[in-house]
Amino acid sequence: MEQIKKAEPSKMDKWLSLFFPILLTAFLLQFSDASPEYSRPHPRRLIFTSHDRPESDPQQVHISLAGKDHMRVSWVTSDKHGESVVEYGKAPGRYDKSATGDRTSYRYFFYSSGEIHHVTIGPLEPRTTYFYRCGGSGPEFSFRTPPSTFPVEFAVAGDLGQTEWTNSTLDHVAASDYDVFLLPGDLSYADTQQPLWDSFGRLVEPYASSRPWMVTEGNHEIEIFPIIYPHGFKAYNSRWRMPYQESGSTSNLYYSFDVAATHVIMLGSYADFDSQSDQYKWLQADLADVDRSRTPWIFVLLHAPWYNSNSAHKGEGESMRKSMEELLYNARVDAVFAGHVHAYERFTRVFNNEADPCGPVYVTIGDGGNREGLAMTFESPTPSISMFREPSFGHGRLKVYNQTHAHWSWHRNDDTNAVTADEMWIQSLSTSKSCIPGAVLGNSVKDEL
Repeated sequence: MEQIKKAEPSKMDKWLSLFFPILLTAFLLQFSDASPEYSRPHPRRLIFTSHDRPESDPQQVHISLAGKDHMRVSWVTSDKHGESVVEYGKAPGRYDKSATGDRTSYRYFFYSSGEIHHVTIGPLEPRTTYFYRCGGSGPEFSFRTPPSTFPVEFAVAGDLGQTEWTNSTLDHVAASDYDVFLLPGDLSYADTQQPLWDSFGRLVEPYASSRPWMVTEGNHEIEIFPIIYPHGFKAYNSRWRMPYQESGSTSNLYYSFDVAATHVIMLGSYADFDSQSDQYKWLQADLADVDRSRTPWIFVLLHAPWYNSNSAHKGEGESMRKSMEELLYNARVDAVFAGHVHAYERFTRVFNNEADPCGPVYVTIGDGGNREGLAMTFESPTPSISMFREPSFGHGRLKVYNQTHAHWSWHRNDDTNAVTADEMWIQSLSTSKSCIPGAVLGNSVKDEL
């Protein structure tokens, strides 16, 4: 039977879909909150990844955790009639289970997305390799589920983009084994140019189809246009569905999940966060539900950093910090990872702008490979709470060994090598006798600094 080919868009449609958003972005930048005095160096070139499979085959395949023992498989097809089904099993080419899900699509001005499929599969066994096929055709993929017990390792990289630096970062991440990839915002840098969302999905597919990618939104995901698209996040919410419902959240912009007795919270820097907001109330309830005797570790990710000694985006996370920091402090969150600033910086344990042994370790890791370049200028002198800072591309590794200790390391991109430039051991605050979760500290503890 002759295959029915999808009609090709006209040259005018292609021109409008690619160049109209550029003009739109230029218009929106007039209202950007970026520091006008900040000058970025030249980055490496942008990479556009094309679709080289049949139109009916899945593309942009990625997976994410979706509640206890389940995984969500997401992909895009150009064929409007493709099935939202995933077949899977423990041996190559042998699929003894299948699951069906749903699909969505969206329009953004002259751009029409493909069919975006989301299917949840499971229950799955921990630390087990599964082979799977999406939509009943196309290539076979495989992934490994995270372990149910320690040790567990997270790879962390923010502000990823799709440049040659991005390729370098992802190659370095894949060179060493890990269980879950964490991305604290700014994924594709599409900035309303919707074909770049497709290109990004194809670029990261080899990595995001084999390990769960857990992401939260950054400012480059907003894509608001007054009156026409006033709420933003249209592409992000359609393409990167996270387990917000499974964690009791009402928004894809903030959620939480558990891996091997580790609780990870993904906050939304661009969702309401004051004390009357849904996000604040959700966070309060989410933290209260964590039993630290069974889940000794809590990590938080967000986009705009609460602590930052770089001139780029200085103070942009301050209002969120003032609103939510005490919640994290009283819950004895162990570490907070942020992006947004295109450099690496690690702080000591902090609360309310002062070193505090019962506060989280704060890390800025917005250096994954974005197209805007690095944030080169740090304030001088170095604040006493800032332990290490460097404007280089790279990624982080967080390996939780047991209930008491985890190891953090930052790996600088140095051409073909990932160089360990910063590292530290972290002790869980749940096991600290002087930092009992939920306790109000007296001066005696602070005097130990």
